[in-house]
Amino acid sequence: MQTRVSVPRAPAVISRVGAQHERILRQQAARTVKSASASPAASSITTKRGTVVCRASSSSPGPIRSLFNLEDIAKPFISAKDTLNEGIASFYDESSGLWEDVWGEHMHHGYYPGGAPRDDHVQAQVDMIERSLEWAGLDATTAEDGVDRILDVGCGIGGSSRHMARMWPGCVTRGITLSPVQAKRANELAAEQGLGDRSTFQVADALNQPFDDSSFDLVWSMESGEHMPDKGKFVNELARVCAPGGRILIVTWCHRILREGEKTLPDDELQLLDRICEGYYLPRWCSVAEYARLCADEGLVDVRTADWSEQVSPFWRAVIRTALTWRGFVGLLRAGPATVRGGLVMPLMHQGLRRGTIRFNLITATKPR
Repeated sequence: MQTRVSVPRAPAVISRVGAQHERILRQQAARTVKSASASPAASSITTKRGTVVCRASSSSPGPIRSLFNLEDIAKPFISAKDTLNEGIASFYDESSGLWEDVWGEHMHHGYYPGGAPRDDHVQAQVDMIERSLEWAGLDATTAEDGVDRILDVGCGIGGSSRHMARMWPGCVTRGITLSPVQAKRANELAAEQGLGDRSTFQVADALNQPFDDSSFDLVWSMESGEHMPDKGKFVNELARVCAPGGRILIVTWCHRILREGEKTLPDDELQLLDRICEGYYLPRWCSVAEYARLCADEGLVDVRTADWSEQVSPFWRAVIRTALTWRGFVGLLRAGPATVRGGLVMPLMHQGLRRGTIRFNLITATKPR
């Protein structure tokens, strides 16, 4: 589904405690916990200087849980971080090697036409890159003369950047990530693949990018917007570094658009998102409507959105299956406790997509000349 948008301001979503947990987790709690008492706010990270909020909404007092969640098994073993950025960097420092070992160099969803399962998951991830570019009007033919400089915001280990460098042999790509481990590995892979002079990677904050204004023809963000605590500043930085006439493409997880009469998501949906936030170091979620408004507020034009939730629906089942293999299980344990917690949260992502709370959205816009 594709939409050309002109939207009003999206209403704020207020997160608070949910009244119900999944029945299976109640049963696990009954078996595991003889007497459960209220725990600290579910979606926050205790740090040496205070609390880093990881929550579905920015305006919430935080949920209070009285029952044990399965992912809490790993929580006591996860070291405290001073800031959200440190938590994100540490998570990817710890987990990226395992992901590469099992899934390869692309750290994002695959594309599954019509939601049909497929076994070639690495090719599905490549297809996600190419289909996203095609949807935005950028493919190897039409963009060959117009894309010389590409920025990959939240680049992981650089898979998307290197693929685009191969698509457009004349272009130069730059990638930024909060993870030193990812940046180092991305540069190693670029050198190994003969792209070291055209694809380079560094540690940098997407909300304070070390680039001059109007530096890039294409500003690309593949599943990094979820980690941005200030979505407005995020879009502002993407627009700032984009050259006039250049294109911005954001592929990201969102919560569903609120229905008529809703001022917030229901408690059970908010609680689901809050648990995912804690597992993956995510701040508040927003809807694709809010992203579209933020693009319009920046003066960007030709703003379009699409919902590819169906096209990614088999992905988390496939990831969960690999985690349940002996290789995946041992890899999770060896990687570290934050990765274990992330693994235990994966079924919640599948659940959120299946019930429609989580949407997989694309947003593209052009910076006026």
